[in-house]
Amino acid sequence: MTNLERVSYIRGLMEGLELETDKKEVKVLTAIMDLLEDMALSLSEVENTCEDMANQLDAVDEDLCCLEDDYYGDRDEEDEEECYYEVTCPSCQETICLSEDVLEAGEIDCPNCGECLEFDIHDVVDECACGCGHDHHGDKADGGKDPGCCGHSH
Repeated sequence: MTNLERVSYIRGLMEGLELETDKKEVKVLTAIMDLLEDMALSLSEVENTCEDMANQLDAVDEDLCCLEDDYYGDRDEEDEEECYYEVTCPSCQETICLSEDVLEAGEIDCPNCGECLEFDIHDVVDECACGCGHDHHGDKADGGKDPGCCGHSH
């Protein structure tokens, strides 16, 4: 039952009492019923407007999704192929996630302490530490732990 239907039902109950319309109490009740009816109408309009806006937002979201697919292409395949590795800085013991590109570059400054971390691409970890079965290249950072996959996009 909608709010408007409930207000109409209450108005019917009030009219069914056959109260004398010239009494002060009845005038107050009538004014309250008029206010309830106006509020129910306003609320109904707000609900309809919200529903229309939600439908329009869904349409915009679908359009945006199509535009993203057209502009960016299918990025999921690229994300699945790229893996990140965890390296622990020997100076500050901070764990850093690195991409394969950084490992191939051979070095990076620790973002936490500034220590230069060097990598030797010849030290290869054949299997990802997370056990996902992917072959990942990895390295040790100046005595740090073997890097393992961060679990990114598997």
